[in-house]
Amino acid sequence: MLDDLDRRLLRYWQAEPSLSPGELAQRCGMTAGKAGRRIARMEEEGIIQGLGRDVNWSALGYAVEVSLRVTLDKTQGNAFDVFLAEARQVPEVIEIQTFLGRVDVRLSVIARDMAHYQQIYRARILTLPHIADIEALMHVARIKADEVLPL
Repeated sequence: MLDDLDRRLLRYWQAEPSLSPGELAQRCGMTAGKAGRRIARMEEEGIIQGLGRDVNWSALGYAVEVSLRVTLDKTQGNAFDVFLAEARQVPEVIEIQTFLGRVDVRLSVIARDMAHYQQIYRARILTLPHIADIEALMHVARIKADEVLPL
């Protein structure tokens, strides 16, 4: 379980992800070795996952984001697995989430413009297997995109 030092490391890291392990250790009042061991342990335990950078898709020319709510035809026993495997192959699908309830899957799709989205939708999305129903929600604004936890 996390102790106060672990939570302190995570709080500083969440607030400023660009901190090096040495800078992080200094801010937390511990040695770099101790901070490094704690970070390694949290990575091994799956508390810290990946240290990648977010990509600003709009800066690369992707101005449209659409959220697709998909209900699958579950009469086939492997509908989820087959659908998810093929959806992963669509490069413009940047996120896939599964749910319990009326909606089974949500896909986040990016495109350069509406014409490009229509092309992706017709050629790549509608051809995915086992779709019973699909609803598109046009992304207007991202109000909060924060994964910082209250540690």
